[in-house]
Order: sequence, then C-alpha cells, then structure tokens
Amino acid sequence: MSSRIFQSVLIQMKEATTRPMGVIDANGTVIASNELSMIGSYIGVFVNAGEDTGEKTVRSYGRTFRFIGSAGHRFDYAVFVDGEDDYAKTVCILAYIAICEAKANYEENHDNATFIKNIISNNMLPGDIYVRAKELHFPADATRMVMLVRMEGRTDPAALELIQGLFPNRQNDFVFSVTETDIAVIKLCAMPGEVEQIDAVAQSIESQMASELGLKTIIGVGTPARHLRELSDRYKEAQVAIEVGKVFETEKTVIDYETLGIGRLIYQLPTTLCEMFLSEIFQKNPIETLDEETLFTINKFFENNLNVSETSRKLFVHRNTLVYRLEKIKKLTGLDLREFDSAIVFKVAMMVRQYLDSQENNY
Repeated sequence: MSSRIFQSVLIQMKEATTRPMGVIDANGTVIASNELSMIGSYIGVFVNAGEDTGEKTVRSYGRTFRFIGSAGHRFDYAVFVDGEDDYAKTVCILAYIAICEAKANYEENHDNATFIKNIISNNMLPGDIYVRAKELHFPADATRMVMLVRMEGRTDPAALELIQGLFPNRQNDFVFSVTETDIAVIKLCAMPGEVEQIDAVAQSIESQMASELGLKTIIGVGTPARHLRELSDRYKEAQVAIEVGKVFETEKTVIDYETLGIGRLIYQLPTTLCEMFLSEIFQKNPIETLDEETLFTINKFFENNLNVSETSRKLFVHRNTLVYRLEKIKKLTGLDLREFDSAIVFKVAMMVRQYLDSQENNY
C-alpha cells in the first residue's frame, strides 16, 4: 500500500481540523501525516495496548489511535490524532473511515489478484484489459492455465489458505474464492513443459485437500490461455469440464476440457433434440429395455475396441456366447455392434441417455 494514498487523504482532512494526525506502520513509524515534519519519526510506544485488549481505538501518551486491521491481531497500519479527548476520537474515526475507503479503492484498482478476478468474471472489456495490464506492468501475453477446484459434499474456509500455500509465487500465480464451493487457480506456465504437467499439479491439489482437510474435490482444467483476454473463456472451460465430467467421467477427480470429446458436444444439446435422436435410433425397442447384464456386455465390448476375442476373455465367457449376445442386441435394437458405424451410433446414444438421466436428476 503506497503511503502517498494515506498522505493525500490526510492533506485533504487538514481543511477540517488543525489537529496533527497521521498514519503509522506496524513498527510505529509515521509514514504519512498532515504535519510533514512528523513523517519518519517513531511513536510506537502504545502498540501492545490495543493488541492486549482487543480494542481498535486506543488512547495513549497524548494521542488517540485507531487500528487498520482486525482487533486483537497484529495490525498493518494505524491512524493517530493528537489528543485523548472525545474530539480527537471523533476525528480519528473519521480519518480511519476515509483512509480505509482510499485503501480499498487503491487495492481494487491496482491489485493484480483483483485484476485477474475481474477478467475471469467477465467484468472487463477486452480493451480495458490491455490498458490495465499496461498500467500494472502485468505481462499480457504469457501462457497461463486455469483450474477450478470445486468442493463436493462439504466446504471448509481453510481450503483457500491451503491451496494458496501450494502456490507461493503471489506475483504470477493467483488463487481466490469464486463462490462458497469454488476456488479458482490461475497458474503462470513460463517454463517449457509446465502446461503438460498441469494435471499433476491438479492431482496434487486434490490429494492435499483430501489428506489435510478430508475434502472431496473435483478439478476442472481449461486449455492454455495465451493472452489475458482468453482467461475468461478458459475459466468457462474449466466450469464445463466439471459439469460434463459429472455426467461422463464420474470416476475422475481431475477433468481436462480438451479431453471431454463428444461428451462436450452432447452436453450443449437441447434435451428435446436428444430425446428425438433416441426415438429415431431405437424405433424397435427403447434403450431402457436392455437389462444390466446386456449393458455391461456392451460397455466391455466398447472398452476392448469392438474386439470379440478380447472381450470374451475379459468377460470369462466363450467367444460364441458373446457372439450370441451381440446377435440378441442386434435383434432388439437393429444395430450390429460389430459394425463400426452402428457401434458409433450406439455409443453416442448411450451417452445421450446418460446425459438425459443426469438432467432429470437435477430437477
């Protein structure tokens, strides 16, 4: 925080009162004052009084002090006014309010983390992003990865601090809460290979959250952002990765947007179109008529790349038994899964049905 911001407020308040006032840092040194001769002097003899009692306003050694920070904790700054009378207290509180407002405005306009948060929240125009980055001397065209950590089941306020501890480079990596359940991580990837290692970083976050806090998390990972203006889109990708992953990648805790494949397309389709597709494909019998054993056989067949011999081995059944089951499926659905085109249609249909089931469960 720049002392010139404090100084500007105090100079303006000089028009309202002749009382000497100023701001000290945590060491008790005056860093701003309406009396220029006081700047740089030490007046920190009172410091422990407020910390011991928990009071934010303290009268000590002929001055009234007001802490800028939480009562009962080590402060960063404190406002002081000469005098221990009620008037001094009133002026001190007014100066405190004005300085806190100036401090908040300064941080909002100049803090890099706030800048990044405004970008991913889509609160800035593309042209403004470029201008603000230039003002902050912030590299605009560096490669960054966006991860969204979502806590499932329960939340814990300590999660933010834990994840921040994993990214100590606060000038280049940013971690902040988006909602009660979501924490965004924007990591600079300046070294070769860092983009490829991002899944390992996400796995480390998931592991730490589980072991340290006992939290279950799902982490969505967007594609690389090559410029600051792309961060908002990459954040949306991370959100989509989580939502699509809940439907089609239920076993995964780290989900990459670029590996979602056809599931990403299905997720964006209207449910009416999906239902129409299923009714057209399964004109003989709806997909719901297939029992669990048949669906298990189909999934294994897909897992083994439509290889009859390998699938029968994995199912511990004779090859002819599997062929018989596939013929049965053909009669029920009209689709021969041993043919590539039919297999693709059936696979997509199963995913569409899975998507529709997830939508029904959300209502």
